[in-house]
Amino acid sequence: MKITILYDSNKYKKLAKLRTGWGFSCWIETGEKNILFDTGWDGNILLNNMNCLGLDPKNIDIVVISHYHWDHCGGLPQLLRIDKKVDVYVPKYFSTHLKSEIKYRANLIEVLEPTKICEDVYTTGELGKDIKEQSIILKTENGLIVITGCAHPGIGTILKVASNYGKVYGLIGGFHGFKEFHLI
Repeated sequence: MKITILYDSNKYKKLAKLRTGWGFSCWIETGEKNILFDTGWDGNILLNNMNCLGLDPKNIDIVVISHYHWDHCGGLPQLLRIDKKVDVYVPKYFSTHLKSEIKYRANLIEVLEPTKICEDVYTTGELGKDIKEQSIILKTENGLIVITGCAHPGIGTILKVASNYGKVYGLIGGFHGFKEFHLI
């Protein structure tokens, strides 16, 4: 299992060609599937960074979108213009308009409950009251790695669901308003 951060707001000085932007995206290689988790807000930045890192968007098998905020799904329309039908997992209570667009260009999979995406990869299912969000859970030989979009439902809530799959080893992603340091 390999995780590559493609998109965030921090500059990586060793690779000056990588561009930064508001939002988050990472590429996950499981050995079976290539998964893109979130797309950042700008598809041009996302595709530029993939190119700089030698990652071909045509090799994406699955896209998982954490939640409907522009900085996590804004790059999706440009990504879906690439000539390949992929499975796109979104929370059930996602934008109706964007779900229609996804159906036109990809295989839309709406997620409400925890769901197996592929071998050793799961979604927490839709969590949260105000902002519905899903996180992704990766089973590794060292334990679980949980990747969040923004963690709007709270890290405690996300980790509780993830712990149903084993012991959490790592936590990556956005942590809006995080104050639960006792959990890590």
